[in-house]
Amino acid sequence: MKASSGDQGSPPCFLRFPRPVRVVSGAEAELKCVVLGEPPPVVVWEKGGQQLAASERLSFPADGAEHGLLLTAALPTDAGVYVCRARNAAGEAYAAAAVTVLEPPASDPELQPAERPLPSPGSGEGAPVFLTGPRSQWVLRGAEVVLTCRAGGLPEPTLYWEKDGMALDEVWDSSHFALQPGRAEDGPGASLALRILAARLPDSGVYVCHARNAHGHAQAGALLQVHQPPESPPADPDEAPAPVVEPLKCAPKTFWVNEGKHAKFRCYVMGKPEPEIEWHWEGRPLLPDRRRLMYRDRDGGFVLKVLYCQAKDRGLYVCAARNSAGQTLSAVQLHVKEPRLRFTRPLQDVEGREHGIAVLECKVPNSRIPTAWFREDQRLLPCRKYEQIEEGTVRRLIIHRLKADDDGIYLCEMRGRVRTVANVTVKGPILKRLPRKLDVLEGENAVLLVETLEAGVEGRWSRDGEELPVICQSSSGHMHALVLPGVTREDAGEVTFSLGNSRTTTLLRVKCVKHSPPGPPILAEMFKGHKNTVLLTWKPPEPAPETPFIYRLERQEVGSEDWIQCFSIEKAGAVEVPGDCVPSEGDYRFRICTVSGHGRSPHVVFHGSAHLVPTARLVAGLEDVQVYDGEDAVFSLDLSTIIQGTWFLNGEELKSNEPEGQVEPGALRYRIEQKGLQHRLILHAVKHQDSGALVGFSCPGVQDSAALTIQESPVHILSPQDRVSLTFTTSERVVLTCELSRVDFPATWYKDGQKVEESELLVVKMDGRKHRLILPEAKVQDSGEFECRTEGVSAFFGVTVQDPPVHIVDPREHVFVHAITSECVMLACEVDREDAPVRWYKDGQEVEESDFVVLENEGPHRRLVLPATQPSDGGEFQCVAGDECAYFTVTITDVSSWIVYPSGKVYVAAVRLERVVLTCELCRPWAEVRWTKDGEEVVESPALLLQKEDTVRRLVLPAVQLEDSGEYLCEIDDESASFTVTVTEPPVRIIYPRDEVTLIAVTLECVVLMCELSREDAPVRWYKDGLEVEESEALVLERDGPRCRLVLPAAQPEDGGEFVCDAGDDSAFFTVTVTEPPVQFLALETTPSPLCVAPGEPVVLSCELSRAGAPVVWSHNGRPVQEGEGLELHAEGPRRVLCIQAAGPAHAGLYTCQSGAAPGAPSLSFTVQVAEPPVRVVAPEAAQTRVRSTPGGDLELVVHLSGPGGPVRWYKDGERLASQGRVQLEQAGARQVLRVQGARSGDAGEYLCDAPQDSRIFLVSVEEPLLVKLVSELTPLTVHEGDDATFRCEVSPPDADVTWLRNGAVVTPGPQVEMAQNGSSRILTLRGCQLGDAGTVTLRAGSTATSARLHVRETELLFLRRLQDVRAEEGQDVCLEVETGRVGAAGAVRWVRGGQPLPHDSRLSMAQDGHIHRLFIHGVILADQGTYGCESHHDRTLARLSVRPRQLRVLRPLEDVTISEGGSATFQLELSQEGVTGEWARGGVQLYPGPKCHIHSDGHRHRLVLNGLGLADSGCVSFTADSLRCAARLIVREVPVTIVRGPHDLEVTEGDTATFECELSQALADVTWEKDGNALTPSPRLRLQALGTRRLLQLRRCGPSDAGTYSCAVGTARAGPVRLTVRERTVAVLSELRSVSAREGDGATFECTVSEVETTGRWELGGRPLRPGARVRIRQEGKKHILVLSELRAEDAGEVRFQAGPAQSLALLEVEALPLQMCRHPPREKTVLVGRRAVLEVTVSRSGGHVCWLREGAELCPGDKYEMRSHGPTHSLVIHDVRPEDQGTYCCQAGQDSTHTRLLVEAGPAKPLVHGLRCMDKQFMDKQAF
Repeated sequence: MKASSGDQGSPPCFLRFPRPVRVVSGAEAELKCVVLGEPPPVVVWEKGGQQLAASERLSFPADGAEHGLLLTAALPTDAGVYVCRARNAAGEAYAAAAVTVLEPPASDPELQPAERPLPSPGSGEGAPVFLTGPRSQWVLRGAEVVLTCRAGGLPEPTLYWEKDGMALDEVWDSSHFALQPGRAEDGPGASLALRILAARLPDSGVYVCHARNAHGHAQAGALLQVHQPPESPPADPDEAPAPVVEPLKCAPKTFWVNEGKHAKFRCYVMGKPEPEIEWHWEGRPLLPDRRRLMYRDRDGGFVLKVLYCQAKDRGLYVCAARNSAGQTLSAVQLHVKEPRLRFTRPLQDVEGREHGIAVLECKVPNSRIPTAWFREDQRLLPCRKYEQIEEGTVRRLIIHRLKADDDGIYLCEMRGRVRTVANVTVKGPILKRLPRKLDVLEGENAVLLVETLEAGVEGRWSRDGEELPVICQSSSGHMHALVLPGVTREDAGEVTFSLGNSRTTTLLRVKCVKHSPPGPPILAEMFKGHKNTVLLTWKPPEPAPETPFIYRLERQEVGSEDWIQCFSIEKAGAVEVPGDCVPSEGDYRFRICTVSGHGRSPHVVFHGSAHLVPTARLVAGLEDVQVYDGEDAVFSLDLSTIIQGTWFLNGEELKSNEPEGQVEPGALRYRIEQKGLQHRLILHAVKHQDSGALVGFSCPGVQDSAALTIQESPVHILSPQDRVSLTFTTSERVVLTCELSRVDFPATWYKDGQKVEESELLVVKMDGRKHRLILPEAKVQDSGEFECRTEGVSAFFGVTVQDPPVHIVDPREHVFVHAITSECVMLACEVDREDAPVRWYKDGQEVEESDFVVLENEGPHRRLVLPATQPSDGGEFQCVAGDECAYFTVTITDVSSWIVYPSGKVYVAAVRLERVVLTCELCRPWAEVRWTKDGEEVVESPALLLQKEDTVRRLVLPAVQLEDSGEYLCEIDDESASFTVTVTEPPVRIIYPRDEVTLIAVTLECVVLMCELSREDAPVRWYKDGLEVEESEALVLERDGPRCRLVLPAAQPEDGGEFVCDAGDDSAFFTVTVTEPPVQFLALETTPSPLCVAPGEPVVLSCELSRAGAPVVWSHNGRPVQEGEGLELHAEGPRRVLCIQAAGPAHAGLYTCQSGAAPGAPSLSFTVQVAEPPVRVVAPEAAQTRVRSTPGGDLELVVHLSGPGGPVRWYKDGERLASQGRVQLEQAGARQVLRVQGARSGDAGEYLCDAPQDSRIFLVSVEEPLLVKLVSELTPLTVHEGDDATFRCEVSPPDADVTWLRNGAVVTPGPQVEMAQNGSSRILTLRGCQLGDAGTVTLRAGSTATSARLHVRETELLFLRRLQDVRAEEGQDVCLEVETGRVGAAGAVRWVRGGQPLPHDSRLSMAQDGHIHRLFIHGVILADQGTYGCESHHDRTLARLSVRPRQLRVLRPLEDVTISEGGSATFQLELSQEGVTGEWARGGVQLYPGPKCHIHSDGHRHRLVLNGLGLADSGCVSFTADSLRCAARLIVREVPVTIVRGPHDLEVTEGDTATFECELSQALADVTWEKDGNALTPSPRLRLQALGTRRLLQLRRCGPSDAGTYSCAVGTARAGPVRLTVRERTVAVLSELRSVSAREGDGATFECTVSEVETTGRWELGGRPLRPGARVRIRQEGKKHILVLSELRAEDAGEVRFQAGPAQSLALLEVEALPLQMCRHPPREKTVLVGRRAVLEVTVSRSGGHVCWLREGAELCPGDKYEMRSHGPTHSLVIHDVRPEDQGTYCCQAGQDSTHTRLLVEAGPAKPLVHGLRCMDKQFMDKQAF
């Protein structure tokens, strides 16, 4: 199970992110965010990676989870990105927002009428103010509505109403609207009421009342909602009943949507009166809810939006519209496409109470499928509010601390965007919450609605925490509305409705309407006027902006890149800029732009520049200077502007072109400086004779002077110049030295203001200029401030004398002490000096000694004792000695709680055979616990182990079983820690397959899907395409132990798909694809031998396939066969047929039938042969043709055959003709001609042309020709260029011969000339007429003729693609291109520049490619810049060519160079220009030619050569020229280091030092030493040394573990391995221990001498090891080992053993016990309230002593009432639950000593008692022993 646990807290989570802010300079900027977390996170704000701190302008307000950043008086430098970072113990989160600071609009003109300045209060006039505003109303249809508003203002404002942004007269049906002006007696101000009679549903909307006068405008709005009454009678009894809605006459539209997506239906309806709209689903009316939104968009359409569609949403949706004239409807059928993978159990709608929880739960098909939770479109991440749990296939979302805004739609989504949806309803005071966000266009109305549970309650509307005006708020019954008319950007923010502790919030976003900025000014010119002024003129932009605007003028100093604003001007014209407007003298350029409320225009730069000089004024003048002889004299003055000036000394001008100068050789030296506005003159080392010199300064407009006075030089101190601070230790010699400027000048020494007196302890000496004060042996009291004083000057010495520093010997590490209540705690610290003072601190506060805290000093030991600790005594203690501290952390545990961990119930989930450890931590290590399982005490066994380690108690189940489940308790007294252990079977895992398996099989093949599980008895389920499979004959499920199989005995193509073997915790995926077997051709019906057919015969080609549905492809001679034109393709089961209805020569060839289109597929070929066709007569087509010939003319009969070479015969009246005499027979290919010359009347008759398969008959008559007449004349034609011209006329007879002429020339047919005859009509068509085709067209028929004129108009040559502006760099080639609507003749277009034809220039060339015309400019220069045009007779296009100066570019950049140490490096680059001067630099330092640096330049190439490079020369090498910079990396590699001499094998004795040594080729190299392949690091026993080129490895006090192989490595070089052998050292006892007898409290010393110095010994007392402590000291002096025991106790007696290796020595310690005495007594009387606990404590002279407690002489025994405790020498008696009968005298006896205490019991209120410990473990008593 995975869940977001709250035990460790939740990381910070931003519920609301800060939004970007745009403010005007000087205004406030505020960022807000809401962040939650557990524990509450710490929030800081950052900018630029630096944390921000609060200041006068910056504050960080916070209100609960809301955090803000408030920036007052914002400056442009405040702009940037601010980061809010939230951090707690569980994690960290951050969010960012940008702050933009705009230029102040101070100089801008009035941009809005509302911004006009209001009249002064005394005038009595003002802008409109609403006294009462309209109230939102919710009414039923047919009710009367009255909206009233009243506004005040002077003059009285004009009122008018709008509905939904439209005037009332613009509303479609406003006949039932009535306006009623208010009366004077109704009250002050103007009022106007809007009355709506019989409200209709379309009357719903926002009504806004506007008030306007000369001083401004105000508006107030209200919402009107008209609802359908529960019962819907006719609105008007007289109104005709609405016709019955007829059923749909046609099928509705169909709309498909994927499950989980939105469906949007839009219906646009028009009618008058405005129709009322109703939506229906499956015949039932629809009402808006969370997932069904109904609204009207900005275009007037009615919209129904179904969110997150589910299967239950499918059905017929109908939009029904009706008015008094009728009704109509539109319908759409919604289909919801369900995903293949679905949720096993979808979400269900839930309800929850506010401040409670809501649980959403669903189930996925597979536990491995990841899911994500959403609230509508917002992704929900696990946190304390949204707890997300996964338990197998169950997915659960728990929403904590429900709020009104948690009401909404929640989704759970898995892969493939498969979703399940549910509604969460939050029951509380607010029923209908605000939307998450609301987007409104600027200027539109914003309406927010809230419905509450109770009617008449008062809510609170606010925006960004500020309460909104009451005029915007309305409420009626359960409904509350906020109407913001005409919203602006300032209205955007978080709008909140609050009702008690309940609240709902929406984000109101105002989208700005985009406006175009104004155009730039035009005709900007500069005129240099009088001296030091410049005149600038310009004209307003064209077209003029619609909104008010101003002009902004800016200046730029030539050579600078910054433009600075001069001033703003409201009107165009001229402005004079004087020199006083610039800060310093120089050449200045100017530019201007237009600024309005919609933005700024591009800048227009004035041509040229002007030299302006500011007028200088004296800000701080010269002052007389008085200095001593030999000092420097400094004269300075400040001017109002930067300007050059001249210095004078005694009337002589000083040269300023030199940094330092001299008035004359050997005379006064000076230096002139100028830094900004300040001018300085420095006179060096002035002499006494220079006194009285006059210094002057002069510049245009300023003259000033001052005098120099020189005084006699007094004594002064040469050293020390400043105060000297010195620190010494006691007994050290102190010497203070002061050196004066004069020899033997007297001086006096002072200490702390008092004159010192010489003594043996303080000596004063004078030696020339030096004065000394000597302290031979300094003491602490000698500390203070010493002063050497003479003639008004002094030298100061701060002397501090300190004792030697104190060091803490023990402890050296942090000490942690754990104790229980009333236990004595001792903190010990040992210093290296007995008289060293120490201070004790607790939690930062110095500790003062009291009854509860005892401070002890004993030699170098310092102790802090807490005799009877309480929980409040816990904390961090410090023992401070000088600069060192010892740290102690004391933890006091109340005995009322033995168990420290766990504090609550622990749940442990494990799987079988897993190791389970239950841990319980106690407050004391000696406490005993009892483990039980399900109420029975457990017994330790191999399957259940009980472990004890200090304060930790463990129960271990090494291999947990199912029967081990249950509740385990760790009990001590009446406390217990509970552990609930749940053991489950281990999750089933799929061993095989681990990856997805893809299987491809053919039809009828057996398919086996096998899955092997980790457990034999694990159940599995098989799924196919998301649905569980069922066993059948076609699908068999098998099980063999852990192996599961799914068998498809005879797979079919429909069996393919995705199979899943689901084992609960794991799944295996199989993708099965079943394909058909390859198609084969079966026995043929016809032999595929060549098939010969005659032309026109049908041909049938057929074949049979092995599968009926297999596709085939027919081809003919390699080309696919297309059905049609006599070809038919059939498929009859497995038979495929190609049928040729009538074969022709084109059908001959090779036919192939191929199964499928894949290469290499089986195929079958057929060869078809078609015989040659018979020769037939093609023309004339008619069987008989009449031919008329004139007498004497030639008779010509022509026959065209279907093929050449066919034999024909000619007959006349049955007689065969031969070619002879006047009869000629001719043959030309397929053309046969019979020609009879000089036709006679006897030649008339029937002529037959006989071909083998065909014949034609000609009926010839020889007659005189008929007279040709023109039936109709030609008509003139006018056509456009490129069109066709058709001339037509009629002749008689129809077969008369005619001739066409054009401009007198005979016309012959051709591509552009067509001649045709249609009966008696003759037609001449001229295709694509050109201008040259114009002229006269004539038709001549016999002796008659007719003519007509052809006019051809030129087509307009227009530009389809016009010229575009071009920007080019000097030297580039430029191409200007246009495209015309038609192909123009050469010279049809003309190129111009500036309106003039282009000059003859070899760099200019023009070309035409059809419609495209191009102008090429090769190698443009700056002079080519200008406006170019392309003109035709009908069109013109212009474009601007801008040429920028040639940019310096890098053709071949620098490349990184890597060399070895001592080598040389060459850097080269190639630039685009020659003669460029640049600078080379390395690491930012400019390089100059020298022995190791060579710089070369050759044309475009630049080269740098660096020689003798070292490792320090690595870095960046750059070349800089003008604005170009190119850089590369220089890498100098170190020369590889080698090992000259390696180490050797060593053999040492245990405890000795072993040294390995190697020698390198270089001194600067790092060596790595290794032992047995592992790198070695320095330690106290292991030292690594470098001596020049030698490297040493020293192993001190070698032991057996140091033996092994060693090697050294440097870079890639290695030496070794070498072996180190360590011999065992033999130790013997030279001097045995001696037994010691001592009294209790005394000390005992034991000494033992062994044979070896470097020997480690071990001491034991009574079989227990001894370690150094407060009473035990162990030290070694060479071969002697010493044990010192102090403050002996009786229990210390026993055997003392020393052991060093195999050698040992024994002795006895006898301790004589002293009588037990009491050191600290309890009070004589002690008063305790009834029911409380009484504690009596005594301290005896030693630990372990036995005491006896008595009451009224009777000995007390431990039990529930009395508890005896012992902790070292402290003994306590605890009396629980004191009662009045417990009053009396209590006695404690210790040996022969005793003490008495009177216990008084007072009555008091009974309170719960905390029961403490009942008994004390004796192990605690023995803890103080060694």
